[in-house]
Amino acid sequence: MFSKVRTSALLVLLVCLAVSSCQPGKTPPAASIPTSSTQSRPVSDKFVTASSGKFMLAGQPYYFIGANFWQGMNLGVDGPSGNRSLLTRELDNLQKLGVTNLRIMASSEGPNTEPYRMVPALMDAPGVYDQAVLDGLDYLIAQMGQRGMKAVMVLNNYWQWSGGMGQYVSWHEKTPIPYPGNYGTFMAYVTKFYACAECQTWYQDHIKAMVNHTNTYTGLKYRDDPAIFSWELANEPRRYPIDWINTTAAYIKSLDPNHMVTTGSEGTPPGENQNFILTHQGANIDYATLHIWPGNWGWYDPTHPNTYANAEKLSIQYFQKHAVEAVSLGKPLVLEEFGLARDWEPLHDIYNPNSPTINRDKFYTAMFQQVASAIALGEPLAGANFWAWAGTARPGYAWIGDPPHETPGWYSVYNSDSTTQAIIAEFAQKMAQLEK
Repeated sequence: MFSKVRTSALLVLLVCLAVSSCQPGKTPPAASIPTSSTQSRPVSDKFVTASSGKFMLAGQPYYFIGANFWQGMNLGVDGPSGNRSLLTRELDNLQKLGVTNLRIMASSEGPNTEPYRMVPALMDAPGVYDQAVLDGLDYLIAQMGQRGMKAVMVLNNYWQWSGGMGQYVSWHEKTPIPYPGNYGTFMAYVTKFYACAECQTWYQDHIKAMVNHTNTYTGLKYRDDPAIFSWELANEPRRYPIDWINTTAAYIKSLDPNHMVTTGSEGTPPGENQNFILTHQGANIDYATLHIWPGNWGWYDPTHPNTYANAEKLSIQYFQKHAVEAVSLGKPLVLEEFGLARDWEPLHDIYNPNSPTINRDKFYTAMFQQVASAIALGEPLAGANFWAWAGTARPGYAWIGDPPHETPGWYSVYNSDSTTQAIIAEFAQKMAQLEK
């Protein structure tokens, strides 16, 4: 971790860079998106807020170890596509580990005939909701609330596995999505979402529907539910204009002054020109997010285990760079996605649940230690969500920890992964002690 002296020196440079640079891209249509929020105080101390680089709950600092559990909404469906008994067992298992925060999808777009999708989708067409899936989301949030857990509500997705921005463009243009094979072509198509006025209107309508929706199990509107931690603009948005971040966040705040808003940004991933500071410095963005993917970014190849040491080094450097930048923002930072494949040896199959997790355990330990060290240095780290909890699910089951566009078992954490769970539980306990 950077020393405090080195941190101060870097801050001067980072602030200068932030002032002189800007994320490229067109400004999205601003019709019906307010440019400022209603800065109302939360109506209850049951809501988590952000202040001076920390999360606060009922007047006390709030830290967490969390999980990505994107599939929770669909598991909550009361019907053949869901499994409520499994959902409640998984929530109980996560609670035993000390996990108090779940990052979940609060969006998915149809049609259900498309590949690489969460099926059934929450929204079949613009403004047309599958009531069974919406009921599944209600059930999930109600069950989380009973366990003292809090939900990060992801409202969109840059990637194809839930429909997301590409589906909005497809609805508007009535053209097929060019699914990845050539990621350049796919990303050029998806990025049209930001400048599409009709897409933005549909997206805002979805935001409004979620914020004002009344949970049938609690009787609370989502905007009034303390089980919701925050609203997230999208999973891993890329190539966005900064105005889209700020105006969309302001729109959410105008509807819901109780909950925090964040971006879902990875930070500055390799090959992308995203400005982390500008992305998160808007008045209506309450905290910053960070994702680290050494395998996806070409730093680690599990078939060559000797690549692990350098991958961990690069991951730590990436983490520390963004931790320093978060200091200049004066906002909390959450490491909300990180993961690593299972070991190649001895089964020569990283997707097999019986393959070991030696390097994954090293990586989890390294990332959790970075969070703990940053907190000890007074940097604004406040939480971490590993990717992703599968629990008792295994390859072949629809709702495993890996989204439907990925090979099942790539990053899933199973209930049989005792060493990984021990690491999660240890750091969850350490984070809980920080609140005392």
